[in-house]
Amino acid sequence: MPYVNIKITDENVTAQQKADLIKGATQLLVDVLNKNPKTTVVVIDEVSTDNWGIGGEVVTALRAKETR
Repeated sequence: MPYVNIKITDENVTAQQKADLIKGATQLLVDVLNKNPKTTVVVIDEVSTDNWGIGGEVVTALRAKETR
């Protein structure tokens, strides 16, 4: 049973976008590894930008810099 864990920041991702990610990840495993889609698990974790860092900086601060 394949298990895929997608982690994204919680920045206005729609239910449709999440559904598309789940469908796409499942189909990728079917296409590449011939896995059964009925036993493929996809979990999406949305992480606050306060809890995500890139290059030693909190993403919330990086986003604030981008808007200046």
